Amino acid sequence: MGPIAAALTRSQSRLSSSLSAAASRYGYLSLSPSVNPSTGSSPSHPSRHFHDWRSPLSHRATVRSSAAVTDRFERRFATEATKNSYEGILMPLAKPGGGEFGKFYSLPALEDPRIDRLPYSIRILLESAIRNCDEFQVSGKDVEKIIDWEKSAPKQVEIPFKPARVLLQDFTGVPAVVDLTCMRDAMNKLGSDSNKINPLVPVDLVIDHSVQVDVARSENAVQANMELEFQRNKERFAFLKWGSNAFHNMLVVPPGSGIVHQVNLEYLARVVFNNGGILYPDSVVGTDSHTTMIDGLGVAGWGVGGIEAEAAMLGQPMSMVLPGVVGFKLLGKLKNGVTATDLVLTVTQMLRKHGVVGKFVEFYGEGMSELPLADRATIANMSPEYGATMGFFPVDHVTLQYLKLTGRSDETVAMIESYLRANKLFVDHSQAQVERVYSSYLELNLGEVEPCISGPKRPHDRVPIKEMKEDWQSCLDNKSGFKGFAIPKESQKKVVDFTFQGNPAQLKHGDVVIAAITSCTNTSNPSVMLGAALVAKKACELGLQVKPWIKTSLAPGSGVVTKYLEKSGLQKYLNQLGFNIVGYGCTTCIGNSGDLDESVASAIIQNDIVAAAVLSGNRNFEGRVHPHTRANYLASPPLVVAYALAGTVDIDFDKEPIGTSNDGKKVFFQDIWPSNDEIANVVQSSVLPDMFKTTYEAITSGNPMWNQLQVSPSTLYSWDSSSTYIHEPPYFKDMTMSPPGPHPVKDAYCLLSFGDSITTDHISPAGSINKDSPAAKFLLERGVERKDFNSYGSRRGNDEVMARGTFANIRLVNKLLKGEVGPHTVHIPSGEKLSVFDAAMKYKSDGHDTIILAGAEYGSGSSRDWAAKGPMLLGVKAVIAKNFERIHRSNLVGMGIIPLCFKSGEDAESLGLTGHERLTIHLPTSVGDIKPGQDVTVTTDNGKSFSCTVRFDTEVELAYYNHGGILPFVIRNLIGAN
Repeated sequence: MGPIAAALTRSQSRLSSSLSAAASRYGYLSLSPSVNPSTGSSPSHPSRHFHDWRSPLSHRATVRSSAAVTDRFERRFATEATKNSYEGILMPLAKPGGGEFGKFYSLPALEDPRIDRLPYSIRILLESAIRNCDEFQVSGKDVEKIIDWEKSAPKQVEIPFKPARVLLQDFTGVPAVVDLTCMRDAMNKLGSDSNKINPLVPVDLVIDHSVQVDVARSENAVQANMELEFQRNKERFAFLKWGSNAFHNMLVVPPGSGIVHQVNLEYLARVVFNNGGILYPDSVVGTDSHTTMIDGLGVAGWGVGGIEAEAAMLGQPMSMVLPGVVGFKLLGKLKNGVTATDLVLTVTQMLRKHGVVGKFVEFYGEGMSELPLADRATIANMSPEYGATMGFFPVDHVTLQYLKLTGRSDETVAMIESYLRANKLFVDHSQAQVERVYSSYLELNLGEVEPCISGPKRPHDRVPIKEMKEDWQSCLDNKSGFKGFAIPKESQKKVVDFTFQGNPAQLKHGDVVIAAITSCTNTSNPSVMLGAALVAKKACELGLQVKPWIKTSLAPGSGVVTKYLEKSGLQKYLNQLGFNIVGYGCTTCIGNSGDLDESVASAIIQNDIVAAAVLSGNRNFEGRVHPHTRANYLASPPLVVAYALAGTVDIDFDKEPIGTSNDGKKVFFQDIWPSNDEIANVVQSSVLPDMFKTTYEAITSGNPMWNQLQVSPSTLYSWDSSSTYIHEPPYFKDMTMSPPGPHPVKDAYCLLSFGDSITTDHISPAGSINKDSPAAKFLLERGVERKDFNSYGSRRGNDEVMARGTFANIRLVNKLLKGEVGPHTVHIPSGEKLSVFDAAMKYKSDGHDTIILAGAEYGSGSSRDWAAKGPMLLGVKAVIAKNFERIHRSNLVGMGIIPLCFKSGEDAESLGLTGHERLTIHLPTSVGDIKPGQDVTVTTDNGKSFSCTVRFDTEVELAYYNHGGILPFVIRNLIGAN
């Protein structure tokens, strides 16, 4: 038996044995939500309200009326296996006043000196492996690999990891629930029990990605935008509501509640679980790449592909390469006038330069004791932008203070502190620290950070504010690229006159047309939010105004923000400048910025103006924020307000005035900028624990529109073939119990040829559906009016729309088109220029495989499973790139697409590949002959030959490939477990 065949057998044996053991232990397997195994009766679904909201488990208990059922589901695969190899170190944790909190797997009890040198983030992986060590899914050898991290990590060894819970938002949550629903149907068709498809760990889904800024600068904006949100998404929302009832262990937080990562930080995170008397660290994987925000709270969390998350829900351990850990030492404290946003943009640039893809980053040093939790969360949030799997801040006294601020009970906080101290997972800055070992080291003196923004097209292209005017000029001059727009000298000072709502208006290159305080990255941080409000107050008192054609908006990540802005008395000043609250969701940060006024849009398009957006988000890739803003800058909320007042990014804040006061005096940046002490005083008096309590007591009670949605009680979904939102995907069509094995890629055509930094927004855009796109044609043919197109992100439950939306980004640069920008390609056999979708369908109908050629950082950006599902549906069999973003490479594997990397120093250009060749990938035809990371030869029909590295990184990934993807693999394993 070959090594891969053995791995397949071993994996199937582990899953089968573990499921059988669980069935024996609990008296049932995964199990139909329609029957309570202890009573035989159907469980009731209580109204959404809270008993003790501060308990780390109480919000889950309200999902099912029976606490016993909830407890069994939370424990089944999150705590010890049937017979744990490390039962000897299961120790009681005493309460200070007598009694015990519960029992825990004690790392100190191992008495292994190597553990004291481990980074805290690796200790969390170690604890999970020990707690789940059943010698099936997790073995003693896996535990030893982690303990020996210092020696084993450089060898790129593979380990299993079982997260404590899974986090979803609606854009990625809808396709996940669609997949689970479809898997139930597949189980039925293959003669097995469909109710085996149920989450075995807690799943939280927050609906936050659907609200758009249709209405802005209005006191009624929140209600108006929510009504439009429900009109567009009623079918999606009803499907999610059905899923929350049909699937066990799934909590759905209704629209209008907040942004998933902020809700996770302020409420959902447990930090330490106490399930059935077993204590263990909270850990989470999420289908949004910014799941890493929770790392700021000392909870290990990162983004994964939707298909990986679905497997984790169903009890599959995640296979991962044991990561290296970059130690990032923080010293000193931030200077006056410098924000957490300035800090995170600086950190992002440093870590991008250092190279941290696939690694953990762990922060430490004396500067940590001065760094507020909200600032840590901002830094952790942008881990995807600097390329790390995690940006981790171990729990310390600052964490505990934040837990109390956000309303966690004293008893819960005491349990968290006691457990983490006992298990050597707590940092006490008052004590001497044992020196930990890191793979590499970085250092930053916080006092050296200066105000900055990032752009105009990438988050890590940081620009100090004092250099912004000069940098903007160079962007106009430079050739088209990440830092260039190639605007001819004679056109750079062009002024366009137009009429806005009956009044004269003007636009120039660099003028701001969108100014958005948005995104969990910053709206979770009271200092920068209240700082923005203080800027607004000072500006209003001086008589400054924002030009009426600038689309201003404020979209907080939770209702707590509204409460403290109102208590401070500062919201009215934001309103005066047009920063009215527009909704509680992601909005502009993910491209849900809504339409610009038609007069503004026309002035931009007809005159080729490089208009700017300034937003407090985390991503500014071209075409993401808005189709008409070619320059997009990430900035702190106070700077968003400042640039909105200035009306342009073409300004030197040190030398040029922002505006003119009521008495005719010039107003400069420093006149409206608050001091750190001013901000701290307002935060101290305005941000109170009771605000968090009252906000989250009602979080699942929903709103009238949500509560009125009627859904079927059936556990199987009735697909509507006419629906343009929810459609049964073809993934399991004609599926049998026999794995299909490797797919030969012979004489494949190149569908697309790319340069560097092709993002998931390029591959599968989330924003608006262009009126001339294949997706628009599909919707129009089915009677959907253009005003009801909604966004690609909102239609991810429909594979027919999403396949047509693959590579539909209007800013796509495909080398086959020789400089032309747009979502088209050349059909090589005929020479026709077609939409990417039409060309792909033509190749498929003619029986031809296709591949994609790409440069560096392919698939960077948002965690987006449709960026892999879409190409698979288009018939793409392989992607050959210089390198891949971590999550996207995993997603490609999960959908059965082969990821390959050019050898170092080589790419399509250096090898003389034009994209007009036909390529054959000489991969072994038997999975048993393929090894993780092996080299293969690629040949072309014109005699070229070169070597590539196959990026199947683990044996488990090879198993997925052999089965045609991760989901067929899980289905066959679940059926085989009978």
